[in-house]
Amino acid sequence: MQDHAPRMMPLRLALPLAAGIALATSLPAAADWPTPIQTLERQGLTIHGEFDAPGGLKGYAASIRGQSVAAYLTPDGDHAVVGTLIDAQGRDVSAGPLEQLVDGPKNAELWKAMAEQHWVREGDTDASRVVYTFSDPNCPYCRKFWQDAQPWVESGDVQIRHLMVGILKADSPEKAAAILAADDPSAAIAEHYRTDAMPDSEGTDQSERWVADNTQVMRDAQLHATPVIFYQDDDGAVHKVMGAPAPDKLRTIMGSDSP
Repeated sequence: MQDHAPRMMPLRLALPLAAGIALATSLPAAADWPTPIQTLERQGLTIHGEFDAPGGLKGYAASIRGQSVAAYLTPDGDHAVVGTLIDAQGRDVSAGPLEQLVDGPKNAELWKAMAEQHWVREGDTDASRVVYTFSDPNCPYCRKFWQDAQPWVESGDVQIRHLMVGILKADSPEKAAAILAADDPSAAIAEHYRTDAMPDSEGTDQSERWVADNTQVMRDAQLHATPVIFYQDDDGAVHKVMGAPAPDKLRTIMGSDSP
């Protein structure tokens, strides 16, 4: 699961334990940001929005190197810290605002980009649930996700769109291109994940370009491991899951407890 709090040096303050619910608000012009927040921006953070935080703090939704983080301004306006602020139940109060202001818009744009790439559909074309995944042929966790998702795919409820990439090993691009060049790429993916077999045919110049394009989309999104899975909830919001999902998360991705 993505950690919203990479290690960074706070300016001066250690963050206290506090309770409350954060509510997202609009972002002022950069020139209006308090000096500590401007300092964090100069240190590499991108500020996406601000939100109300408990204890008199002001929260800022930010990102760095593709990872969402929260920064908090103290009531005096002179100090800030980057990190995780939890309530009395241990919940990260920045989770909602970061999803709304950073991850949500980014995921929605990536959803559009993925739809325009060359992906391999597995499952019924009329399936109401669409799931995208960046998959590397050498990724054991991609195989695990494929295996776990089969009941929903075979039921006709879910279609999975595989964006084949080549990032894990030297022969990953070659293998991904061979799958995309197969007469039946969906069957080639299934056979590969079942038996580790590759198609008899080799990749083509075109399929190699498709793999390169998919890989570039992934890199542009600052995603560095596979699988990366995207799905839409009932409200149309796009969510991202890194790695092979646990059973409860798998059911959320698939939109039902059982196929």
